[in-house]
Amino acid sequence: MNRRLFPRIRIPSWLPVDPYILALIGTVVLAALLPASGTAADLAGGASTGAVALLFFLYGARLSTREMVDGLRHWRLHLTVLACTFLLFPLLGLAARGLVPFVLTPELYSGLLFLCLVPSTVQSSIAFTSMARGNVAAAICAGSFSSLVGIVITPLLAALLIGGGAAGISADSLFRIVAQLLLPFLAGQLLRRWIVGFLTRHRALLGLVDRGSVLLVVYTAFSQGMAAGIWHQVTPARLAALLGVEAALLAAMLALSWYGGKRLGFGRPDRIAIQFAGSKKSLAAGLPMASVLFGAQASLAVLPLMLFHQMQLMVCAVIAKRRAKAPEPPRHPDVPGPRKRPASIRTPVFTPAGE
Repeated sequence: MNRRLFPRIRIPSWLPVDPYILALIGTVVLAALLPASGTAADLAGGASTGAVALLFFLYGARLSTREMVDGLRHWRLHLTVLACTFLLFPLLGLAARGLVPFVLTPELYSGLLFLCLVPSTVQSSIAFTSMARGNVAAAICAGSFSSLVGIVITPLLAALLIGGGAAGISADSLFRIVAQLLLPFLAGQLLRRWIVGFLTRHRALLGLVDRGSVLLVVYTAFSQGMAAGIWHQVTPARLAALLGVEAALLAAMLALSWYGGKRLGFGRPDRIAIQFAGSKKSLAAGLPMASVLFGAQASLAVLPLMLFHQMQLMVCAVIAKRRAKAPEPPRHPDVPGPRKRPASIRTPVFTPAGE
């Protein structure tokens, strides 16, 4: 084969193509071509409900309560990340209401607003913070706190800001969130001391269970969307507009978290952790919640989140590499340098799949 005619295509290192996103796209295509219907839809729905409960049970079992309590010592940083995730993001989402119906359809806007209510990520925040020479221990705890708080705060904010008319969010939906997400999570916490060894030994297998559970949720949600015919409401122009709005949203949060951290007096390592933990949204946490809260409309509701997830990976990878190359600011001789990470927190304490 002539290499001049068929040059080898290389994916740039700064452009992370997440294999899990490819799996998600393949699942969406499968649901479009072979949607579950009739008895198959009932079986898929039941399996999806059980998978979500198992997913959050595993989240609870993996969460180290001791390390979370130790992380409370850096409470100012954690409050800053929580404010970015559950205050600034929702405010920007509410401001985007003026784009309806000229730029976004009401359904896409509901999905965009839901995106703004989802908790932060853990794994990708840690990876980018480490790459940029930031405070990794703070990123671990901040992302974990956000994920934990989001189990309760996200459904409540969705009920308050999105409302029952647009998304079918009601007291029954909140009850199902408690039964399907919070109770399994608490059960995992209670049983952690007896099963944590098993989970540690079979981490790779459980990672497949995590990701498979989320893929099942996606397939069920998009099958319901195909049955309801809601995909006829989305045009390429609307998708392009949605991408533009999400790019502006991500840029705003990256700037606010970085310069806001400076204004609050945080050092560079802490600001890096705040930026990466405070500007992200978790796909793994958002998808199961959307399937419970939105029902047949879940496929449109999670579309903004799926697009934002890949966008945040690509943009933050570029920023992290630039931060790593930037020279560290001079340190006053009387100010101690950053402490090394303790060995006990070099791995995430709360690691949802497919973040």
